[in-house]
Amino acid sequence: MAHEGLWEQLVSLDGYKTAVRAQCQYLTDPERYVVNLLNTEYVVDLADKQIFSVRDSSEPAEFLQQLCVLAYLINAQDLPLSYKLVRAEALPGGQFFFRGIHSLPTEKLEKVFGEHPEALHQIAKQFGAKVREFGDASIEFTVLPRIPLTVVVWKGDEEFRARASILFDQTAAAQLPLDALLAAVNLTVEALVNASAAGS
Repeated sequence: MAHEGLWEQLVSLDGYKTAVRAQCQYLTDPERYVVNLLNTEYVVDLADKQIFSVRDSSEPAEFLQQLCVLAYLINAQDLPLSYKLVRAEALPGGQFFFRGIHSLPTEKLEKVFGEHPEALHQIAKQFGAKVREFGDASIEFTVLPRIPLTVVVWKGDEEFRARASILFDQTAAAQLPLDALLAAVNLTVEALVNASAAGS
């Protein structure tokens, strides 16, 4: 079973306390959580150790989605957002983790949105994202209830190439381990790229 160690940790936790920490629903009979990930609700079935979309119970969550949801339920803290945005490298341990194969996938955003940053705003509603004021276009996602991500794109021109940045609330590393936080970023970028392709 994928993420067996995470399942073992999760089933040992108090469901009601976990729901408060993670700002999600905890239901009994059968025992389960309902968690919002990228504007889609997922059921976390503790008895069968399965995660699936509320919209379609035959649609199991993919590996990275499972990692994000399980790690979030286990690690989330009942902390308010700081509303201070930081780069990945400024998170505790981030300077050493977010490099090489763990680098943030900003090049994908530059390639897709670099010529037309305003396309970010056009697809924001699909994800319940807020338009922000940074760069040439920026939006803020609620990836998980306590994990906002801000995506910023600067348009490329003859003099400068397009740039993209992904910013975190300063509390992000308290809510998710860095590997799961990277998974959340990858899911967000993948969703943005797919939405852009579908709309083009």
